[in-house]
Amino acid sequence: MASLFPRGAIAAELREPADPSLLLPAEAQYLGKAVLKRAREFAAGRLCARALLAEFGILDFAIEVGEARQPVWPDALVGSITHTAGFCAAVVAEKSRVAAIGVDCELAGSVKPELWPSICTSEEIQWLNSLPEASRVDAATLIFSAKEAFYKCQYPLTGERLTFHDARVEAPSFGAAGGTFTIQPTKRIALAEKAALPLLGRYLFHQQFVTAGLSLASCESVR
Repeated sequence: MASLFPRGAIAAELREPADPSLLLPAEAQYLGKAVLKRAREFAAGRLCARALLAEFGILDFAIEVGEARQPVWPDALVGSITHTAGFCAAVVAEKSRVAAIGVDCELAGSVKPELWPSICTSEEIQWLNSLPEASRVDAATLIFSAKEAFYKCQYPLTGERLTFHDARVEAPSFGAAGGTFTIQPTKRIALAEKAALPLLGRYLFHQQFVTAGLSLASCESVR
């Protein structure tokens, strides 16, 4: 996981659900009437994240939920959480080194063709159809994961809500177990005032998952 991000970012992962009773009270309040599966995934994400905060000397910090369902981090840090069936991870970095960060993990092959029109631009669908049929759903899942990571990265900086069609992913190294992708907005977005676009991210296919990561360096990308 840490290989997807620059030096200074640290990552933690869990391969099994966590006990919701381990949540801090300020975190548990957001469970509401969540089913047990969702509660365990939420708990796993918070446990990963709090383990990382401890690496920075921050203990028992409740990671609350923002208005767009995003994790709320200590002022000096940036971070991101992801969870899917059988896998949960978090990544955290000092804000003085990384201005924003996003991570997303999905089950590889989970984005079937019937979902493509709602997730992919026409250029992305054209690219998917140019690939060998057996690899298309993996590539579509990479597109989905990259866009989710992009949204998580940009939202804390801009507060702008984006749709899947507001950005386009290109992955020239697709076919390898890991590599890079670029993500380019398809319209004018608020992030353009803060960072050079397109953004470069990294992805990794591991076991049955694909994970995408993006970050913006404080000293270079954000003005």
